[in-house]
Amino acid sequence: MALNPQYEVIGKGFVQQYYAMFDDPAQRPNLINMYNTESSFMTFEGLQIQGAIKIMEKLTSLTFQKINRIITAIDSQPMFDGGVLINVLGRLQADEDPPHAFSQIFVLKPLGNSFFCQHDIFRLGIHDSV
Repeated sequence: MALNPQYEVIGKGFVQQYYAMFDDPAQRPNLINMYNTESSFMTFEGLQIQGAIKIMEKLTSLTFQKINRIITAIDSQPMFDGGVLINVLGRLQADEDPPHAFSQIFVLKPLGNSFFCQHDIFRLGIHDSV
């Protein structure tokens, strides 16, 4: 495969769709369709998870009811297998918690005429400097 010339459009479109679904509790269960049954990986605040079902168990276990999210930057790069590497930087506030910076990295892999999220790494920008 070759580099996908549409990598920036794909990256921004994926991020918009992903967070629209994630941030709506009624739509969040549909995120399972973005992950592969076996070959998707997530690291959520250091916790390693593999497979769409386990990833969704984690995402649906999150207890907040509302989320406010501001995306500061979306950086995308093409990959040599036709995939797209995406780095998201922003701020989010869950329920009445204080806002926190966050970063999230996605690796999209081609699958037919579409993509699935093979890698997803999420981390809040909270630094324990004690």
